[in-house]
Amino acid sequence: MTEKKIGNVSVDVDAEGFMTDASQWNEDVARAIAKEIGIELTEEHFKVIRFMRKDYQENGTVPTIRRLNKVGGISTKDLYRLFPEGPAKKAAKISGLPKPQGCV
Repeated sequence: MTEKKIGNVSVDVDAEGFMTDASQWNEDVARAIAKEIGIELTEEHFKVIRFMRKDYQENGTVPTIRRLNKVGGISTKDLYRLFPEGPAKKAAKISGLPKPQGCV
């Protein structure tokens, strides 16, 4: 585990830069992470992020794209538009969650 400065705060991250303590996350941290990977967050992004964090808190696992579709009501097309080239991985990283299982 490594400590990384994101925005104005230091957070614990793994070797791939995913936060290891979701309680260190806030929306400013999300904006800073998104900026690092070239995404400017909108309210539409935050809808996905808030769903992911709530689902993670309730179930203990990072939601899959399928779960985001079925339970979150977010289409795959929208996920790829909002988080291009790897929506599950990018959305999880911005949400302050661990890397989703099955992501390379």
